[in-house]
Amino acid sequence: MNKILGQVAAGLAPLLLALQVSSPPPAELSAFMSVGVQSAVEVLMPTFQKASGYRVVPTWGTAAMVSKRVQDGEAADVLVSTRAGMDDLLKEGKVMVGSDALVARSRVGVAVRSGTPKPDIATAAALRRALLAARAIAYSNPAAGGTSGVHFATVLERLGIAEQMKARTKFPPPGGLAATLLVSGEVDLAVQQMPELAGVEGSELVGPLPADLQLVTTFVAGVPTTAKHADAAKAFVRFLQSPEAVAILKAKGLEVPAR
Repeated sequence: MNKILGQVAAGLAPLLLALQVSSPPPAELSAFMSVGVQSAVEVLMPTFQKASGYRVVPTWGTAAMVSKRVQDGEAADVLVSTRAGMDDLLKEGKVMVGSDALVARSRVGVAVRSGTPKPDIATAAALRRALLAARAIAYSNPAAGGTSGVHFATVLERLGIAEQMKARTKFPPPGGLAATLLVSGEVDLAVQQMPELAGVEGSELVGPLPADLQLVTTFVAGVPTTAKHADAAKAFVRFLQSPEAVAILKAKGLEVPAR
């Protein structure tokens, strides 16, 4: 019997191999997306693939990096960027009119390494004290165009401590996560979009910046005019607004206003 089964298996082997070779891989949907939504969208991509047959292939970066890729002529099927970044691309004719849709909003916050004390940052004065007491801090390099980094540089100026904090500031790589420098022990405080901070294991949110120093960023999805899979891209944009997606977005610290 074992000999017969072996012969059958040997006979089927070429057919099985041919079927594997002939089975096409999932179609790919290329996407340039802001790191501000990365922690949520990474959870959602497998669900979209299962439902649509399209595997989302993301390239993560700041909103400025997303815009530059499109402006430089790089091809993508889907974009997720800030409202301002998407509006610029719409004006330049780089995004299909009417394809843009609100995904979520985010606030800038502060995080510490898990297990360490959380400083008071409830007011501008308290935040100033916490920053000055830190051995080192991390936030996105404003030179890279990241929304939270550009904003926080102005916060330091408003607090009157920009010069004092220069020597104690470390920047993650462009498009990188500031909280990774918390986990490595290089800094005591990290400042970035709250979902970006929450997405790093080993970091713990302290809370948002005080209201008078806060910046609310709106993230928008859209389909570039050069999209190869425009229909699938539009389906992905709709998927990001579905109840299932909204639940994950909220769980990752993003705000989803009523539509």
